[in-house]
Amino acid sequence: MRILLIGAGGVGGAFAAIAARRDFFEQIVIADYTLERAERAAADDHRFTAAQIDASSQASVESLCREHAITHVMNAVDPVFNMAIFEGAFAAGADYVDMAMSLSVPHPQQPHSECGVKLGDEQFARAAAWEEAGRLALVGMGVEPGLSDVFARYAADHLFSEIDELGTRDGANLVVTDEHGHEIFAPSFSMWTTIEECLNPPVIWDGARNGGEGGWHTTAPFSEPEIFDFPEGIGPVECVNVEHEEVLLMPRWIDCKRATFKYGLGEEFITILKVLHTLGLDRTEKVRVKGVEVSPRDVVAAVLPDPAGVGPRMTGKTCAGLWVTGTGKDGEPRSTYLYHVVDNETVMADYGHQCVVWQTAINPVVALELVATGVWSGVGVLGPEAFDAVPFLDLLTSYGSPWGIKEMTS
Repeated sequence: MRILLIGAGGVGGAFAAIAARRDFFEQIVIADYTLERAERAAADDHRFTAAQIDASSQASVESLCREHAITHVMNAVDPVFNMAIFEGAFAAGADYVDMAMSLSVPHPQQPHSECGVKLGDEQFARAAAWEEAGRLALVGMGVEPGLSDVFARYAADHLFSEIDELGTRDGANLVVTDEHGHEIFAPSFSMWTTIEECLNPPVIWDGARNGGEGGWHTTAPFSEPEIFDFPEGIGPVECVNVEHEEVLLMPRWIDCKRATFKYGLGEEFITILKVLHTLGLDRTEKVRVKGVEVSPRDVVAAVLPDPAGVGPRMTGKTCAGLWVTGTGKDGEPRSTYLYHVVDNETVMADYGHQCVVWQTAINPVVALELVATGVWSGVGVLGPEAFDAVPFLDLLTSYGSPWGIKEMTS
C-alpha cells in the first residue's frame, strides 16, 4: 500500500504519527499546500516523503498520485476540497478515504424543513463509476463520522434486534488556556469545518417519512437541546442538533426509525457562531478588502489559534459515541451508549498531538490497515457501516485505544 496523505495540519500530522508505528504500508507521501508543514510531518520516518500539492486541483492530485504510484489517497483537509481530491484519486486509479463528505447546499426556499443538496450527494452520485472500476471510496472514516458509524454496525449486528434511534452524541470537558493560565476561546478542530457544520441546517433521518420508506428532513441550527451525561468523568453537557454525515450514512446500511447527531458546543461557542453568522463572517464568498480578495470565513480561521498547536495548553477529555435505543437481542427494551474517550494529557505525552485531532486520525489509520490486510474489502462509494465492525474495534483496542459500552437508564 502506497498512501498519499493530503493535508499535514492537525489531523494529518496526527495520522502520520500514528501510522509511523505500524507496518501495513510501503510508503506515505505527505502533501500539503505548505511544503514546510509537509516536511515537518514527514521528518520522523524513512517511509515518509514530503510533497507540495494544491488540494483544490484535481489535476494536481492526479499528477502526484501517478508520480509516486499511489494506491490509496487519504484526504485530511477541509471538505471544501473533497470533490477535487475524490475525482483526482479516481482519475489516477487510486482508492480513496476521507473523514467527511462532499458539502451540502441548503434548500433555497425551506432550509429548516427540507433538504437541498445533502452531505455526500455528489460522491454517492459517482458510486456506480467507482463500482464499475472495481475501486473503493471509503467515505466518512474519521471519528464522527467514522467510529460512530462502526458503532452503529456493531449495535445492529450484536446488540439490537430493532433500532429506534441511532443518536450520535459528542461532548468534552476540554479547556485551553493562554500563557498566563487564563481560559481562552480556541477551537480544538478546524474552525472552517466547525462553522460549516454548525450553521448549516441540521439533518434528521425519519424512518416514517415517505409512506414508511424513510427520508431526511432538516431543522434549525442548535435545535432540540438536551443534557447528555458523558462517561469517564466528563459529565453532563448540553448537546444540540448539528449537520453531520452520520445521519446521511447510517440509514443507507442500517434499519432504524430515526438518526440524529448532537454536539456539545456550549453556550459561549453557540453565541460566537451566531455572531459570526449575523456579521456575515461565516461566508465563504470572497470580498474585496483594500484591494485584496479574501473569504471572511478564511480570515476567522486564520486569526484563531491553530488547532494543531493548542495541545500543550489544553486539559480534559473528549468523547465520541453513539446512543442507541430500541429492542435488544433478548426482546427487551435497551438503551446503550457505545463510546470512545481520549484524554489530552495521555496522547500529548505519547504522540505529541492533542486529543481531538488524534481521535479523528486514528480511525482512518485502523481502516487502512484493515484494507491493506484484506479484512475489509469492497467497491463503490461506501461508508463504515458497510463493513464488519468487530475487526475494526478489536484493532482499535490493540492500538492501545479501547472503546466502551454504557447501559443507559431512563
